[in-house]
Amino acid sequence: MVQTESKHATPYWQRSGQGSDLILIHGWGMNGAVWHQTAEQLSEHFRVHVIDLPGFGHSNHLTFNTLEDLSQQILTGAPKNATWLGWSLGGLVATHIALKHPEHIAKLITVASSPKFSAHKQWKGIQPKVLNNFTEQLVDNFKLTIERFMALQAMGSPSARQDIKSLKQAVLSRPLPNTESLIAGLELLSSVDHRHLLKQLDIPTLRMYGRLDGLVPKHVATEVDTLMPISNSHIFSASSHAPFITENEQFCQKVIHFAKTK
Repeated sequence: MVQTESKHATPYWQRSGQGSDLILIHGWGMNGAVWHQTAEQLSEHFRVHVIDLPGFGHSNHLTFNTLEDLSQQILTGAPKNATWLGWSLGGLVATHIALKHPEHIAKLITVASSPKFSAHKQWKGIQPKVLNNFTEQLVDNFKLTIERFMALQAMGSPSARQDIKSLKQAVLSRPLPNTESLIAGLELLSSVDHRHLLKQLDIPTLRMYGRLDGLVPKHVATEVDTLMPISNSHIFSASSHAPFITENEQFCQKVIHFAKTK
């Protein structure tokens, strides 16, 4: 497997494999290294493009202010007519690009993601108080805050300890994120609400969830089924917030089948 890397004033990209283009976008507090095992398998079928989002990993010299600012920075290095796969916050970003820049996306896959991450009335999600606490804690000790967030992502999974270890190894294998981008990311998780826009999406979409996920509860899958009836959803029975780690083989099979289906 031949890999190429790009690291300049634009976000860091790692590319491997041959075939149709598949873009992988990580979640909040993480970096592209979380996809290592997944990218290795998928690069046997696709040309895989893994980004470190601005402010994270090898892109920690960059920052962003808004969701559109973040999207534009990603688009500078992204191939057109690709399948975009976004995990958690990355799914929110990929959905935004599909809504605002559909010419760039052939198919959309979101993983443990939500059109609105923050809980509100009957909508299930992360309690606003939790997001506010993370913001406050970042100022004091953002490394500890990220570790706590990793623990939350794996909570409930039967392989939680190993999942946390895998996430931690990935994050620590690259430069730590900068505080400004961490706070900007939390602001997106707190404020963005794409629910009313989902009916505008007319590209093939696969949404994947973990049955044990406490950050994006499985109830969200049912709600979005109604908001976006042309999409397909799948719930991994043994996974929490990171099904691509907990059930990697099944996860990759789902991605391959969806991305290759005409």
